[in-house]
Amino acid sequence: MPSNDARILAQAAVPTAVAGAIAAVVSGVVAGGKGAIGAVVATLVVILFMGVGLYALQRTAKSFPQLFQMMGLMLYAAQLLLLFIFVAAFKNTTLFNPRAFAISLVVTTLTWIAAQTRAHMKAKILYVEPDSSSSSHDGKPHKPGHSS
Repeated sequence: MPSNDARILAQAAVPTAVAGAIAAVVSGVVAGGKGAIGAVVATLVVILFMGVGLYALQRTAKSFPQLFQMMGLMLYAAQLLLLFIFVAAFKNTTLFNPRAFAISLVVTTLTWIAAQTRAHMKAKILYVEPDSSSSSHDGKPHKPGHSS
């Protein structure tokens, strides 16, 4: 993973983990140990789903840049659908508090999306590759339409 991609992943995962830790403490106070476990599971699910999605999106962007926007929209729709399925599957579980799990899932998902958006906005990523062949032999840039 190139440094920009790793940086964006870290800038999204760290705030999500912090939000998950806060959610675990609050859930632990409100719903006891099972609430804390639900919040931790939710945080891990969000970091895993969103992290894998970000990795897949970055790979697609490098291999097939023309599919980037469509892949991004499809990926976020699939992630939200998977998270909804995950909540529905564990709705009646006794392993953890389902309400704490669901609330923590929503909070950490929103945190991930906000942090990832911020990381992309702050990243200094070139969207045009500089072309070294457009400069003349004397080091001055070549102006289209002018002869040297």
